[in-house]
Amino acid sequence: MAKDLRYLRNIGIMAHIDAGKTTTTERVLYYTGLTHKIGEVHEGAAVMDWMEQEQERGITITSAATTTFWKYPTSQGKPIDTTQEYKVNIIDTPGHVDFTVEVERSLRVLDGAVALFCAVSGVEPQSETVWRQADKYKVPRICFVNKMDRAGADFFNVVKEIKEKLGANPVPLQIPIGSEGSFKGVVNLITNQAIIWNEEDLGMTYQIVAIPEDLKATVETWRQKLVESVAEYDDVLLEKFFEAPNTITKEEMVAAIRKAVIDLSFYPVLCGSSFKNKGVQALLDAVCSYLPSPLDLPPVKGINPNTEEEAYRKAESTEPFAALAFKIATDPFVGRLAFMRVYSGKLEAGSYVYNTRSGKKERIARLMQMHSNKQNPITIVEAGDICAGVGFRDIKTGDTLTEEKNKIVLETMTFPEPVIGYAIEPKKQADVDKLSMAVAKLLEEDPTLKVETDEETGQTVFKGMGELHLEIVIDRLKREFKIEVNQGAPQVAYKEAITASLEHKEVYKKQTGGRGKFADIVFELAPREDDKPGLEFVNKIVGGVIPKEFIPAIEKGFTSAMSNGPLAGYPIESMKVRLSHGSFHEVDSDTLSFELAARLGFKEAAKKANPVLMEPIMAVEVMTPDEFTGAVTGDLNRRRGIMKGIDAKGSTQIIKADVPLAELFGYVTDLRTITSGRATATLMFSHYEQVPKNIADNIIEKGKTEN
Repeated sequence: MAKDLRYLRNIGIMAHIDAGKTTTTERVLYYTGLTHKIGEVHEGAAVMDWMEQEQERGITITSAATTTFWKYPTSQGKPIDTTQEYKVNIIDTPGHVDFTVEVERSLRVLDGAVALFCAVSGVEPQSETVWRQADKYKVPRICFVNKMDRAGADFFNVVKEIKEKLGANPVPLQIPIGSEGSFKGVVNLITNQAIIWNEEDLGMTYQIVAIPEDLKATVETWRQKLVESVAEYDDVLLEKFFEAPNTITKEEMVAAIRKAVIDLSFYPVLCGSSFKNKGVQALLDAVCSYLPSPLDLPPVKGINPNTEEEAYRKAESTEPFAALAFKIATDPFVGRLAFMRVYSGKLEAGSYVYNTRSGKKERIARLMQMHSNKQNPITIVEAGDICAGVGFRDIKTGDTLTEEKNKIVLETMTFPEPVIGYAIEPKKQADVDKLSMAVAKLLEEDPTLKVETDEETGQTVFKGMGELHLEIVIDRLKREFKIEVNQGAPQVAYKEAITASLEHKEVYKKQTGGRGKFADIVFELAPREDDKPGLEFVNKIVGGVIPKEFIPAIEKGFTSAMSNGPLAGYPIESMKVRLSHGSFHEVDSDTLSFELAARLGFKEAAKKANPVLMEPIMAVEVMTPDEFTGAVTGDLNRRRGIMKGIDAKGSTQIIKADVPLAELFGYVTDLRTITSGRATATLMFSHYEQVPKNIADNIIEKGKTEN
């Protein structure tokens, strides 16, 4: 069965925090027979949330992978003769914005995804983020409107928001029968049948009933829209639609929907209540029906490192082996686990792979199929599958593993820059070495975590995506590595930028006994026009006034100088240098002289290029009852917030604002106080912006004393 890739699905479950991702995954494990008891998130018993911190907080922190099997088509719980067993690899991802990297790396290696939406809240800020991430990797999706049993549930409003806020083309395949407390079934628009779930067996079976009278007009309207969407997509069906619309068969519709999903033309929408066990089997059926197998997607593209030309790998076991390591985890029993997606070829346990980043061969001692934090040993893994390997000495997230004779480098992953830092130091001197080993392990697992050492104080500074992210990291140091640490106040990751352009001449001369040092450069320093990060270096040297071999050293000097800005030593994110003239000395010039000339030249020129201080701005969205709107907006204004709008949803107001991160430490606690615990807030990094002068002066003064 595993050999036939048509029946393999690699899917992720993605959504805003609290939309019910883990609950849905737990129901999938129960219905597919992988678990015999449903684990509940609020009881801290979810299989997929295995970390202690996840169970205590009721949130997902790390993406967990599992493999299960589903017989489809089914007669709700009773397999019928024509069933085919599908293998489904599922990755349950976090919803909290601080762990968005877990979603990013999961989507990079998945073939399809289930986008979950809360029937009450609809499209929320993090829903938009994960949707954009899925767009970036061109991942086909089906939508599931969860929590239909909750007060305020509105299926059609969610469909409208998917269209308006995400700019997507949602196509409902089901219409709910009832909502809130009376939600009891759905009408399948493809078969035009109404089903009601049986409460006695946890929704495992259902009854087919007549479509309720009050729903007939709605069903007719939405079925018409579905048939039109499908017909527009498929020319053959379009002809049928005009001639005899009622002759389009279920099989023709399913085949057309599948094609449209795979090429991202539209997104089917289903509904249910995972917590009440309603609609999960239909979701599994939809995963098998509409989401792609590895064979439905184009061959994976990479670069041949020897020729720098594009290379492709098909999802076939006979092709040369190629895999992408998308996650590194440390397991107390088996050591370092590298999660990998195999794109082509096959790999046996005990054989060697070539790492294109390190240029080394590594022996993979064992291969594992993952089930949350438990491993089942396997002897071989083939194209299209996801597994974990043990035995790597040197591996990082995003590494391509391949055959030495047939090398390929697959597109790696890009991760956002951290915006907040904490200084930490071990409470006991004896833990200093233990801390550096623990930090190395954490850095391996989490590419969004950065660590710097403060030269003067000797403190270790952890930089991450938000307060919760760093809180969890420090908690892990205590629990997993048994290191007690003292923690400093949070620090904002400020940056500097130059806003004017100017020309500068720098001559570096040093004469000591014997050979001296000499370098002379003339350059223009300016902001980048394309706003991209990094240094844009333009070499305009003609006639060999500076020999070619010194040019890379000049570029290196400017690049390294960017880490220390002219105002307070904060890094400069982007700038342009145009090298136009200079001179050299036959004896005294060398690469180091030119590198130092570039560094010193930058230091002098940057002071005169109108440098400004930049701070991270967070997009804040607060959901609050009507009566607290004034208090919440007043508080955001006090924090230098810029209002972006207020939307009403029932008796709840949704307030959007851009607020500097520096003003938001402890905000969630303050918000609870202002609103008696009735408001919720989502904070998401948005962009960098110039700091007002009066505030910048204080920060610069403080930065000079610290840096």
